Amino acid sequence: MIVEVDGRQAHAATGGVEPAGDGPTMLLIHGAGMDSTVWQQQTRFVAHRGVRAVAVDLPGHGRSEGPAMTTIADMAHWVARFLDAAGLAPAHVVGHSMGTFIALELARHHPGKVTSLVLLGTAVGMPVHPELLQASLDDLDRAAALMASWGHAKPAHIGHNPTPGLWMLGGARALVETGEPGALHTDFTACTEYRDAPEAAAAVACPVRLVVGLGDKMTPPKSAHQLIAAMDQDLVTVTRLADVGHMMMIEDPRSTRRVLLDAIAAVPAPS
Repeated sequence: MIVEVDGRQAHAATGGVEPAGDGPTMLLIHGAGMDSTVWQQQTRFVAHRGVRAVAVDLPGHGRSEGPAMTTIADMAHWVARFLDAAGLAPAHVVGHSMGTFIALELARHHPGKVTSLVLLGTAVGMPVHPELLQASLDDLDRAAALMASWGHAKPAHIGHNPTPGLWMLGGARALVETGEPGALHTDFTACTEYRDAPEAAAAVACPVRLVVGLGDKMTPPKSAHQLIAAMDQDLVTVTRLADVGHMMMIEDPRSTRRVLLDAIAAVPAPS
């Protein structure tokens, strides 16, 4: 799916199903240095179950024209414009890692475009390790290796993969290594400088589901506690996945798909 946003082409994956009809829309936002392909285990599944699945490539990522944006707020406003251009608002918005901050800002500043939130691998803050931040600037291969290692729990390191014949760590490295030059460093800088997660979380007025990987080294489970505490507790549901790290939608696609469908089912369709 290609739409025009700000005079540039923006791409989104739709699970092989044109997002037509009047079913619920699910917009999926990737993390730093990633693109829409990280959601391929989810988009096709939900798209064949009556959901208009749309996994967007942020500017300068995947097949969307750049440049990459430098702040979380700018990314959120861009996503709002993407939803308008595609005619898909309101949507159930799913974010991973950096994408969770974008989702929170979207719900904060454009509440009419958000039906619910699902936040995977989030935290009250995401300061990037200095070694990884420097590598993203001058040694992309090393940055990719560090991300793949830190981003996956132990089972992925010893060959486990829910999709037989594929190597999760190798796939993650290849995705980062083939990204647009400078995009990863720009994303990491935006994450490091973003300080508004508690305020954005407090402003959220829609149902929120958080998915926490108990083996997550990049956004450890305890790092989400302050964020959760800032939210209206009547709106929050937390799902904890064992033996899963930061890349949970790839490490445990079945559980992730179940959470996404549950999030939609929990919100009554508009009459």
